[in-house]
Amino acid sequence: MLFIGICGASGSGKSTLADELKARIGERCFVLQQDAYYLDHPNLTFDERKLLNYDEPEIFDHDLLLSDIKTLMRGEPITKKQYDYALHRRADSDELIWPRDVMILEGIHCFHDERLRDLMYLKLYMKVEPDICLLRRIERDIKERGRDIDGIASQYLTTVKPMYDKYIRNYINYADVIVAGGGRNARIVDILAGYVQDELSKRGFF
Repeated sequence: MLFIGICGASGSGKSTLADELKARIGERCFVLQQDAYYLDHPNLTFDERKLLNYDEPEIFDHDLLLSDIKTLMRGEPITKKQYDYALHRRADSDELIWPRDVMILEGIHCFHDERLRDLMYLKLYMKVEPDICLLRRIERDIKERGRDIDGIASQYLTTVKPMYDKYIRNYINYADVIVAGGGRNARIVDILAGYVQDELSKRGFF
């Protein structure tokens, strides 16, 4: 299995690139979102959960994510992890995810855990101007996550930007490839997909 990590700021195009690569590589590729591995906090009230810093590395269950990745790399299935952004709670299911030839993990802190980085065959970092990321985040949070502009602005100023400055922008130092301009760069997608397919061929996956 080839394990690919895609890291970058919120709104930088990680999910788009992951989906574009999956579409190009085909059914032998699947995508995991680090966001599905937020720690659950059932002991907190909804208002308390809203105040958590969802942009710091410690908000994720890194041990569970690592365990699931290793399970998939052994050729065994895992149960699907999910997150309810409206309730700020985990919403896992019994649905099984089966391993395939290529696995992509995307997330703002997917390069944070050295144990996970060491398993990655290819590490991609999305380099996009912060103002562009913010505009994309506003559109996504309103359309997909039921947020309002005041809440988005408050979260951006109190957690998103500080965590980007402290952590996320520095993950570029771990990257094998820096992707500029977002995930819809067709030429970059062609190059990356071709590189992955060539490596699969070398390893006898065809």
